[in-house]
Amino acid sequence: MKINLSIILSSLIVSSICALADEDIELSSNKKTLSTEERIKQLEEQLTELKNEVKKNNKTLKEVKIHDAFDNIKWSMDFRNSVDFINYDYDNYSYTDSGGTHDLSGTSASNNGLLTSRLYLNMKAQPHEKLTFNGQLAMYGIWGGELYAEDAALKTWDGSSKAEDTLFRLRQAYFVWSDTLGEDGLPYNFSIGRRQSTDGFLANHRENKQEPGSPLAHITNMEVDGVMFKVDVDKYLTPGSYLKLVYGRAHSGGIETLFDSVGGYQPYAQADGDKNENVDYLVLLGSLYNNGQYNLMFENATIFNTKGQNVATHQTSVDAGMANLTALSLQIDGIGNEINDFLDNTTAFASIATTSYSPNDGHQLLGSEDSTRGYGYWVGVVFPDMITEKGKIGFEYNHGSKYWTPMTWAEDTAIGSKVAVRGDALEAYWNFNLFGVDNLTSQVRYTYIMHDYTPSIRCAGWVAPTEVDIKASDLRFFVQYSY
Repeated sequence: MKINLSIILSSLIVSSICALADEDIELSSNKKTLSTEERIKQLEEQLTELKNEVKKNNKTLKEVKIHDAFDNIKWSMDFRNSVDFINYDYDNYSYTDSGGTHDLSGTSASNNGLLTSRLYLNMKAQPHEKLTFNGQLAMYGIWGGELYAEDAALKTWDGSSKAEDTLFRLRQAYFVWSDTLGEDGLPYNFSIGRRQSTDGFLANHRENKQEPGSPLAHITNMEVDGVMFKVDVDKYLTPGSYLKLVYGRAHSGGIETLFDSVGGYQPYAQADGDKNENVDYLVLLGSLYNNGQYNLMFENATIFNTKGQNVATHQTSVDAGMANLTALSLQIDGIGNEINDFLDNTTAFASIATTSYSPNDGHQLLGSEDSTRGYGYWVGVVFPDMITEKGKIGFEYNHGSKYWTPMTWAEDTAIGSKVAVRGDALEAYWNFNLFGVDNLTSQVRYTYIMHDYTPSIRCAGWVAPTEVDIKASDLRFFVQYSY
């Protein structure tokens, strides 16, 4: 409830004046009329009392507002419905699994209307001025699909980022403590929990997101559980610069719970050996320079106990070594210096990245007992559509080498991660507000991927990239309601 204090004060003043007037009339009738100075003094005393009362009410209202802001969880949502028309042409492709070798060369596969719905329920709370909580529940289901997916390859970090079933899963849950460090008041953030690491820097354009997530989408695009420490260093380095350190766990291996223990009494313990150890990661990222127009960012990620193959036993999905991924990405918001409105509202970006996989003795990663290195680059431009008020049109191109293997398996593309392509990918999209309403965003997007080597579709370091010739395409339409 909002109270206009000025109206209250005015009403009280008028009432006081009327009361004094009545009193004056009454005293006048009794031949005891007060002097003008005495009446003014009385009025000033009553006004002082009224001001004190208003001040007290203002303090109470402020306390109510603070309580209302801090003592609850605020909810928001976005609900997206999509239709994808996908096609695969296998000019040269074969693979081997437990059932033997399968040759798909000369065949094709398609879906003339994949319908999906994705619902995010977002939570935010601030119990303290320096402490915030962020959470998100997510459902991403296929129309007419499964009620519950039992896919062994489905992990917690991509369970709600790929269309599958109708379950709500925890996609985000983390707190952030914000404070200053040292005498100079260096701003920092400390956070623990499950964080959204999809729709990161550069990928937000194709996903029609105004602000990018974190970290850099060129080498990381999934959900993670970890601890984060961020410090702003633009006082000492360059404008807008900051550093962020993240340590977390991508895979908790070999844990038997109280309910599935089959090796005797060892709940939540892990068997010795290299078969299924924890997969942890250490990430250092940040902005090297950001003046509002030019933003140069970097990321270096190291993954420990990366899964590969044991050479002697031929067993797959065992701890096989270490991976290191590095990216440098530049985004330019506005071409030139106020040349015209079109260029001022145009965004261009470019990114280069490398991935290195180093196996332990007696193990293979990506089919090799030696270290392998891959590289990828990504360029794009987004500009006003000149049709709608806020619409944007974007074009992007990706290229990856034979051993290019980033952590982008949770990317939201029906035909897999186009950023992880070992070959070339072309993409065009049109983002606009349906009926001109900001809460109803829409997109038309076409993605065309040409795989020259085995597609990198999930965390499978034991799969050797071999030469293939696969062409995949995805024509997508979606409408999304956000509130």
